[in-house]
Amino acid sequence: MKAVPEAYHGVWQRTLLRLSDGTEDTTTRVFWLQSAHLHADLRIPDPAPKLPLERAAQAGFAGLTEASLGRCQWHRIIDFHPDSGTDIGNMQFVSSEEVHETALDDSYLEIWQRLPASRGPVAELWLRSADGSGRQACLLRAGDYFFFAADRPQRLAPGRSLLTYLQHENVGNAEHLLGCELTFGRISGAEQPWQILFSTLPAASGSLFSVPADAAHWDALPVAWLGVNSPEHGWRPAPLPSLQPLTEETLV
Repeated sequence: MKAVPEAYHGVWQRTLLRLSDGTEDTTTRVFWLQSAHLHADLRIPDPAPKLPLERAAQAGFAGLTEASLGRCQWHRIIDFHPDSGTDIGNMQFVSSEEVHETALDDSYLEIWQRLPASRGPVAELWLRSADGSGRQACLLRAGDYFFFAADRPQRLAPGRSLLTYLQHENVGNAEHLLGCELTFGRISGAEQPWQILFSTLPAASGSLFSVPADAAHWDALPVAWLGVNSPEHGWRPAPLPSLQPLTEETLV
């Protein structure tokens, strides 16, 4: 799979969403980390929702990215809202640190600015559950930031929204339904190493790793038990997922 152009590498924070009807959002905390092949995205309202039904307002996803300097497509493999589709946007770099994303039908504009501390090495690791359950996760790095994403322990059938599931399931099952983890933080520039800054899961706090972890030795990181809902037998590294590439006609 072709690598994403280096111009995209880093962590991008959305500063504005404007819809075609004039509606704007400048308060939702949105972060997109882009590595050579993978992306992860987190969207949390401010203030952060706490009750299960409120937490359905969160969003985020992770997967493969195919891009040219003019267009980008994000293939969602892990998704907080199941089956929410694939994103394609027209991308205009107004500077090296700011990119404007517009919908193909002009229904929205998103302005993204790169976080300065995200300039630096990028690294990516795709993970699969060692118990054969098919669960997937990934750990990404851009400069001094990390992003961990893992799909939920309970697979949801297509055709129903997350909110619909939450409205019809008992409260005890809500945490399983909401268990898709998207966790974003700093590797060394915060109060502690690998400090979690934002997550879809309230239980994700403190440090991502419970033991010392050196980002300089990416392939040796202790990833087996990452996350709030790690699989029974842990995670193990896996090849990147594969997708049919975009055609040259699509990426213009």
